[in-house]
Amino acid sequence: MPNEAGESVFQLIKSLTRSEKRHFRLSADRPGAAEELKFLQLFDALDQLPHYDEERILTLAPAIKKAQLANLKANLYRQLLSDLRLYHAGQNVDIQLHEQLGYARVLYNKGFYQQSLKMLDKVKNTAYQQQLSHIALLALDFEKLIESQFITRSLEGRAEELASESTGTTGQVSQLHALSNAALQMYGLYLKTGHARNQQDYEQVTAFFRTTLPPTQVQQSGFFEQLYYYQAHVWYYTIVQDFTAGYRYASKWVELFEQTPDMKNQQTMLYIKGLHNLLAALFNTLYYSRFREVLATLKAFANDPNRRSTPNIESLLFQYIATNDINLYFLEGRFTEGLALIPGLLGQLDEYRLQLDMHRRLVFYYKIASLYFGSGDNEKAIEYLTKIIQFKEVSLREDIQCFARILNLIAHYEAGQDEALDYQIKSVYRFLGKMNEQQQMQVAIFRFLRTVGDLTPGELKGAFTNLKNQLIAIAVNPLERRPFLYLDIISWLESKIENVSVQEIMQRKFRAMK
Repeated sequence: MPNEAGESVFQLIKSLTRSEKRHFRLSADRPGAAEELKFLQLFDALDQLPHYDEERILTLAPAIKKAQLANLKANLYRQLLSDLRLYHAGQNVDIQLHEQLGYARVLYNKGFYQQSLKMLDKVKNTAYQQQLSHIALLALDFEKLIESQFITRSLEGRAEELASESTGTTGQVSQLHALSNAALQMYGLYLKTGHARNQQDYEQVTAFFRTTLPPTQVQQSGFFEQLYYYQAHVWYYTIVQDFTAGYRYASKWVELFEQTPDMKNQQTMLYIKGLHNLLAALFNTLYYSRFREVLATLKAFANDPNRRSTPNIESLLFQYIATNDINLYFLEGRFTEGLALIPGLLGQLDEYRLQLDMHRRLVFYYKIASLYFGSGDNEKAIEYLTKIIQFKEVSLREDIQCFARILNLIAHYEAGQDEALDYQIKSVYRFLGKMNEQQQMQVAIFRFLRTVGDLTPGELKGAFTNLKNQLIAIAVNPLERRPFLYLDIISWLESKIENVSVQEIMQRKFRAMK
């Protein structure tokens, strides 16, 4: 039996809102051939099922034969996409413009060249206004085709005018693609490796960034060129751990939308992603007051009844708000109170399972584990860290893979599971060796955990103090600070030295920070 993940039409139906379903039924429920009635019956059957089940489909729609099912599903999928395109055309300028390009083609095929050119003018003007130069270029290419074959409205100099406009638009599209490629490649690099581990990483990333990013006159550039330019810088500074510079470029990203508010509706995903990256920079720089302000802005946007809403946008808003709600508890040191978020978070992870990639799931598991660890529930922390450790694709977010294993070691030590500690230390050491991931902090923790079982109770406090002093000295090097972004090992050591909870140490630091 095909599994649920492979059934595209089933997933699509399950993603539909009530109004989208109503629109589809109204457009499909018309007198017609038996084949049309069957695909509507298939739609109703799939809509009723909690999971894809071919036997149940055939029971719910007895008019459909098993041999017909594959073709009917393909037909239904096409019909759904066509209907959704019409339903959402009003919210998507690019859909409208492509539709008008289609109208221009129809008029051209009919021989109505003047009408076709008039339609293309309309497409170009709107595309330029919305800064969709790639669509304007399509209209220009079509316009040149018509002008080169037929005597239409052509005047003296029209050929030069079109050629000049085309050259300028082509250059803009080329620059736009170069900048979007740079932003995408920097993001891909971050997803793979996370933050730079050492000077060699720093130099390699910097060289790659400088050769990838094209020369840009930012102030003279359009909206999207500026946006991709800022994005590329945000990812670069995030990787090299220059969070102050990252904050500056994330602020520019968000300010760009504030200066062109119409784009918040047209490019909602990019706006809220900018807010999320600004929050990440604020979290890493411990800029608490500004963090709260930006989080309030994100939540106010999410609660705005007039904003654009799609399943993709709702999924992203869930991810970004949940992530930063947890980060707020981390900043304040309120781990136990933060545990109240977890049941709702797990429910939404299930609700948005089709929209969430594994990278985001791993991040949530690590944050949940950190909440449990900070609250003193080491058994639950181990449970969620195990979900990360058992994930087979280790090339995705290598940093989370590595630090999940280190936190797992510490959680086992805290839980008193000493019998498995030595084996796990060796296992993690081998793993990090394969990943070329042994930084000074990790080596110091390994050495400590290997010897801590031989210490007497009276020697423990001194050992914890020595390790703390070692790690503070290590953290002086900016490129050795990466481990502390994922695991506040200093606060844990202070809690052991003072014999108080990690929460108490973190809350004390938060009060001092304010």
